[in-house]
Amino acid sequence: MIGIHGLANKPPADEKTRWWKAAIAEGLNRNEGLDGPEFLFEFVYWADLRYDMPLSEDENREPYRPYEGAGPLPTGEESPTTTAKDVLSPVYAGIDRLEEATGVTLVDDLILEHRFDDLWHYHAEQTFARKVRGRLIERLKRYRHHRILLVAHSMGSVIAYDVLRLLEREDPSLRVEHLVTAAAPLGLAKVKLKFKAEHGTLRVPNNVAAWTNLADGEDVVAIMGALDADYTPSDTGVLVGDRRVVNGYLRPDGEPNHHKSYGYLRTPEFSRVACPYAVTSHRAVSRTEHLGARPSKCLDDEAAG
Repeated sequence: MIGIHGLANKPPADEKTRWWKAAIAEGLNRNEGLDGPEFLFEFVYWADLRYDMPLSEDENREPYRPYEGAGPLPTGEESPTTTAKDVLSPVYAGIDRLEEATGVTLVDDLILEHRFDDLWHYHAEQTFARKVRGRLIERLKRYRHHRILLVAHSMGSVIAYDVLRLLEREDPSLRVEHLVTAAAPLGLAKVKLKFKAEHGTLRVPNNVAAWTNLADGEDVVAIMGALDADYTPSDTGVLVGDRRVVNGYLRPDGEPNHHKSYGYLRTPEFSRVACPYAVTSHRAVSRTEHLGARPSKCLDDEAAG
């Protein structure tokens, strides 16, 4: 697994890496019944290219903390009937169509500059963008002979898409087995226009065998939610698999953050994708005891082989 983080400053790289791994392992244990899952994980950290110092412990309002309780976490099927995305996405869809048609993205420019400052700089500063991309490219090339699950959160999904489309042309033999985007702003008109200008038609990259897009309905960064209407299949017919999830992350003060990476990494939908990339000495409990009626292809495969 290779992960790349999203917007804003972060804690130190080693700490952030440990927390991503812990969140993934927690999900694999609770959702798939894997006891002490082990997996090769590499983290692409780029916050130091934008910020002089990482977040200190006192500055960090959103540390990793395990969820309370036991057993599987809620699935997307258990999400609220009506969410912020359901209300706002039709409004933004009209703005999106107008901005794409005219090429004038005043609304997106305002959002990106004031809410997504890092993404605004990524689009405006070529040197910064080149360095960020270079870090992900180096990591993908290093593990080119492995089965790669690339996990990209928030702005990391923009970087990942750019890199994969670049590598299509520059290193076509490099393959990613599964791309997972979480909380992805890939439906914003500004982002899509930038992609079109650099890469041409919006489509699934030809060097991925699968693409799963995770979006919580209350996560305003992923306001457009589903991406399959914007990104056509790859030349081999690979589609975007949109999945609605429940991101239950809570800050220490109890305030929810439906955009937080740890919450996405613990969802059952992500655990199902990650499970084949992990190994464990034994199951924590039986499938029936742990998951009840919820099917687990990963555990079924383990039992079969």
